[in-house]
Amino acid sequence: MKEAIIALITKANSRKLLYHFTRVRNLPAIAHFNALMSSYSLNPYFAGERRVEARKVKLHDYSITLNAHLKIVDSMIDASSTQEQFRAYLDRHVFLWPTLKYCQKMWATYMRREPDERFAILVFDAFSLLSENYSAVKLSKYDSGSNPRFPAHCTYKKGPNMFLPLHSFQIITNHTVPVKASEIKEILIEDQVSNLSKHLRSIYVDHIEDIPECWRNLAKPFIDRAPQGTYSQRNNCFDY
Repeated sequence: MKEAIIALITKANSRKLLYHFTRVRNLPAIAHFNALMSSYSLNPYFAGERRVEARKVKLHDYSITLNAHLKIVDSMIDASSTQEQFRAYLDRHVFLWPTLKYCQKMWATYMRREPDERFAILVFDAFSLLSENYSAVKLSKYDSGSNPRFPAHCTYKKGPNMFLPLHSFQIITNHTVPVKASEIKEILIEDQVSNLSKHLRSIYVDHIEDIPECWRNLAKPFIDRAPQGTYSQRNNCFDY
C-alpha cells in the first residue's frame, strides 16, 4: 500500500523529484548536519509569532537564516484555527515542491525581492525520500504560506485540515485536500528530513563555489530562469 501510494504520486515524469528552496548561506549548515530542519526545531522559543523579517539563528557553530512570514488576512484563516496556531503548525514542517516549475517561480520572486541575496535549489529523488519519511509526510492542494490576491474568491480556508497525511491520499476526498497527484502543490515533512545525501540528486546554484565541497559534484547551473510574474505574493519557506 505504501509503495503504491508513492508510485501514484510520482508516476508523472515531472513529479519524480522534489525541490527545496533555500538561501546559499544556509548550505554549510544543511551539509554539515545532512538534514533539513523545521523552523520550530531551529527556533522553538517564538512558536506562532510572526517573523516580519528574516531571522538568523545559531545551531552549534552554524548560522541559519529563517525567512519572514507573509501576513495572511484573517478572513483566510479557518474558524478552527488562529493566525498564531496556523503559523506554529507550519513552522513544525519542512516544505518541498513537487515540480521544478513551482520552485522556479519562488526563485524568481525572491530574486526580485532580494536581488543581493544568493539562493539554491536542492533536488531529491521523490520516491526514496517519501518512502523513508512516509509517516511524517503531508500533502497540500494549496500554497499554504501565500496571501491570495482575492481572498473573497477563495473556496478554502487555511488551517491544519488543509494538509492530508500521505497514507490518506485518495481515502479522504474533499475539495480542501488533493485527490489527484496533479493537484498536489506542496509536500510537507514534519520536524526534519535526515540523511539528505541518500536522496540528494543535484543542487541548482549560480556559483558552484557556493556549494559545500562534499556536494560540489552535484552542482548544476541554474540556466533555466523562472517565468516572469508574481507568485501568489508568496513568502513561505517556513523552514529554511
